[in-house]
Amino acid sequence: MSGKLFSAASMLDLTKPPAIEDFVPLPRPKEEGFRDKFIRKTKENPFVPIGMLGTAGALTYGLVSFKHGKTRQSQLLMRARIFAQGFTVAAILLGVVAAALKRKE
Repeated sequence: MSGKLFSAASMLDLTKPPAIEDFVPLPRPKEEGFRDKFIRKTKENPFVPIGMLGTAGALTYGLVSFKHGKTRQSQLLMRARIFAQGFTVAAILLGVVAAALKRKE
């Protein structure tokens, strides 16, 4: 009887996953770097980077105009920045809704 006794440690090898009949694990996804993720996300929703660039451009040009004393142009560019920010937020929200609808299908 002493030959048939098993300790819990010998039965459970925690260094390997348990063996389950007819189970095939999915392959692990490859690690995605910043550049790959940025390109993938840009392809999924290209309007977000466009809105971000528009926001940054209007802000930068508006600040330069303000520094040079062109107050009217600076005010118009700050309004353009707000429009670009709104465009970016709308693009993000539409992307979230599209992704949610895509998962339901």
